Amino acid sequence: MLKEADQAIVVVGDKRTRSSSMDEALHEAMRVENFRARQVLLPSQSPPRLDEEKLPLVRLDDEEFVESIVRHLHPVEIIHATDKTAAKLLTSPSRDASVAGPALRNTHARVGRYLATEFVSQLVGLEEYDMPHVQGHRTTGHRLRGEQQTTIAALMRGGEPMAFGVNEVFPKARFIHAASATDIKRHHVDDQCTMLLVDSVVNSGKTLMQFIDHVRGLNANIRIVVMAGVVQAEVVVETHPLAKLMGRHGASLVALRLSENKFTGTKGTDTGNRLFNTTHLI
Repeated sequence: MLKEADQAIVVVGDKRTRSSSMDEALHEAMRVENFRARQVLLPSQSPPRLDEEKLPLVRLDDEEFVESIVRHLHPVEIIHATDKTAAKLLTSPSRDASVAGPALRNTHARVGRYLATEFVSQLVGLEEYDMPHVQGHRTTGHRLRGEQQTTIAALMRGGEPMAFGVNEVFPKARFIHAASATDIKRHHVDDQCTMLLVDSVVNSGKTLMQFIDHVRGLNANIRIVVMAGVVQAEVVVETHPLAKLMGRHGASLVALRLSENKFTGTKGTDTGNRLFNTTHLI
């Protein structure tokens, strides 16, 4: 039953009365099946099972924990700019066959800056901070809520230019490259509150599902926001496996546009090849 839970919580009681075989069973599940869980101590003075790295502690009244549970109760948050004039302007260069290499990378960076400024800031929220004013006094500035506890993951290689644009808007965020889900390690998400998974195009959503599953396994509380330039409209329908997974893990999606065109680029039309002028190598 624990393995099927969205967030597995092991309730740990008094050492004198709790099961002595549970430690071995948990350790084996973690070693063999990559099982991930956390533990809550009831009463709070009870000694923990295993160690806190393998089975992290959580408090039921912890604000982040409660928020992560509440997110699962709401529909998947999907924000896109498909019908906005900004999307039409930003999309045109990316669809222009004559635009490639640095020019196309700059276009994707602009998309990243736009999505970060317009939508991610709205989704995650802002926080105030004190800063010096140009006129010599102190004033209040704004930045992404928990910006220093935010990780930007560029899904390689197509997501890198857009991710760089996102990082310009959120300069205090961590930045990592991830060619596969396992490139994201525990230390990338420890003590972080938001993970931004950035890719240029989402087609079937299979790769993205691996990333979301993996990140959630590393950190059960972290907020996951997917950012993409183009997303196939069918993958955000609530019956699609990606949409179901996002709902189960409380993930959100921010996109420049949703597309009904099911065309998947290959060779000369592949986004990654166009971004890096490698169409001739395929």
